[in-house]
Amino acid sequence: MFPIKRQAGFALPMQVRKRKPEGVWCLEQITIAAPAKINLSLDITGKLENGYHTLDTIMQTISIEDKITLTKTGREISVFCDHPQVPAGDGNICHKAAQAFFEKTAIEGGVLITIEKNIPVGAGLAGGSSDAAAVIKGLNLLYKAGLTQREMCKIGLKCGADVPFCVVAGTCRAKGIGEKLTVLPSFAGVYVVLVVPDFFVSTAWAYENYVLDSTVEKPRTEELITYIRSRDIKNTAERMANVLESVTAKKHPEIREIKNDIKKSGACGSVMSGSGPSVFGLFENEQKARIAYSVIREKYNRSYLALTIDGGIKQWQN
Repeated sequence: MFPIKRQAGFALPMQVRKRKPEGVWCLEQITIAAPAKINLSLDITGKLENGYHTLDTIMQTISIEDKITLTKTGREISVFCDHPQVPAGDGNICHKAAQAFFEKTAIEGGVLITIEKNIPVGAGLAGGSSDAAAVIKGLNLLYKAGLTQREMCKIGLKCGADVPFCVVAGTCRAKGIGEKLTVLPSFAGVYVVLVVPDFFVSTAWAYENYVLDSTVEKPRTEELITYIRSRDIKNTAERMANVLESVTAKKHPEIREIKNDIKKSGACGSVMSGSGPSVFGLFENEQKARIAYSVIREKYNRSYLALTIDGGIKQWQN
């Protein structure tokens, strides 16, 4: 049976006192999950003078999660990750998030950030943004800063457009560049089969090549929200749409092939997430999802079975 991590409720961090590598004395430590996100819909509504595009998108967290360990240290910020495609040190978005946290709170502290990557890199799943959000939320607990969710979202926006959503997590509608969030009724517990093709798509490239006045299929967002509210998985899945497919799938026709394969396997609907290349489908029940997953993974190496989950902080149990 393929393991699916279910979202837990809020949990306080475990505090420890032990020696870490390189002689760093640990005062406190917390390990929390940073879940991936998928886009149930994505529409581009305009372009700002600074080059950013404005969006209208529905985002949903899922149970594919990075593992973020934060260790309170002196005044240094250090980032370690053994994934070859993830930069360490100040080149990592988590370093930027920690720096923004300490600047906002005026706390004279430091942190050792260790990232265990489980979310595919560069796949349109907001792995980096979720890691950054986990750092902000974790530091808020570790240093007992007492920041509100709104304050943490403002810190996150300095790091990236998807970070505010990753702070809130769950099911949300995002507008603006992603910072104007509306929390929607929970859509947790829905089975997802996800495929990540073996090619990279630049987010900047996808947005730059989208034509605003194009005649591509637009999401019917209000209608979609109605079905999310009533937990109608079939109608939600059938109405998923992503305008960036018109860019990414044109260059990479494999996107359309994967969508068709997922639908043929029994999904109620399938769509590309973000700028791609990840493609996912929603299933009405666990049995259909597991059967589909067993078929899909025979053809696609990077295939995943997951659940949609709510927001909150999940502590890893070692």
